[in-house]
Amino acid sequence: MKSILTTILLVILSSYAVAQTSLYEHPQIEQYISKHNKVAILPFKTSITMRPKDMKSMTNEQISKLEEDEGLSIQNAMHSWFLKREKNGNLKVSFLDPLTTNAKLRKMGVTFENFNDYTPDELADMLEVDAIIMGSFETNKPMSEGASLALGLLAGFYGSTNKAVLNMSIYDSEEGVQIANYNKAISGSMGSSTEDLINILMRKASRRISYTD
Repeated sequence: MKSILTTILLVILSSYAVAQTSLYEHPQIEQYISKHNKVAILPFKTSITMRPKDMKSMTNEQISKLEEDEGLSIQNAMHSWFLKREKNGNLKVSFLDPLTTNAKLRKMGVTFENFNDYTPDELADMLEVDAIIMGSFETNKPMSEGASLALGLLAGFYGSTNKAVLNMSIYDSEEGVQIANYNKAISGSMGSSTEDLINILMRKASRRISYTD
């Protein structure tokens, strides 16, 4: 009986760890979002913290490339998530595709390394959108297929991600105000792709963002 209770407790605690979500919304979020017609998603600033012995076999440039690929993968996965809602007729705004977003930023001298030097409203003005979605991603192993494969080839290290924190913010372009922030911390089994992670985050966040019906 004692072992059964222990098992149940572990399952409850495990489920809690997987489901931790922090939500912030501006008191006037509905008024801000009602004025948005076009939105851009930026590459997510990514930090991959691997075991020291894995990092020893890689250069700083290789690690930076993995992080950039992971950030681009999240950008693309989130854009795809919204496009699926558009096909179902459930999307109220249009989204700038990632290729156009990144090309415009490069032309303005904004790179993966320095876009945090710009304010959200400056980035939105460059992209000519009403709002931007940006954020950060911290993980101990990359989730995107390309980055995971590259890590395996470079460091001989494969496997699913055990810990990750995804932090997403939406900013209004006119005032540069943060109108929403969603922070999702996940540990344990969480799927094997970036798309899985975005689905986990957006399943709850989309209920509160009126970009979708």
